[in-house]
Amino acid sequence: MRIRSGDTVLVIAGKEKGKTGRVDRQVAHGTRVVVEGVNMVTRHVRARPGVRQSGRIQMEAPIHISNVVLICNKCNTPMKPGVVFLETGKKVRSCPMCQEVIDDAR
Repeated sequence: MRIRSGDTVLVIAGKEKGKTGRVDRQVAHGTRVVVEGVNMVTRHVRARPGVRQSGRIQMEAPIHISNVVLICNKCNTPMKPGVVFLETGKKVRSCPMCQEVIDDAR
């Protein structure tokens, strides 16, 4: 998977084109992601006694993963990450422009 939760991404297609945000979570078997502050929709919810009131709530809707591109933390440019193997044998993502390792110690 090229994009993971916690990554900063740029939307490259759709009505939210040009906006950036942090990936909150992945849904639908990794084909869609929820980006904070992007693709906001209004949801009409029914009241549940003791849980919540009825009304309209704003929430982020999922966006397809092909419509977002990863932004490098160091050079701040949109890019498609490459794969590099560390000396320990661990496979990590890296920026092809500045050769910076994107993955943190997970």
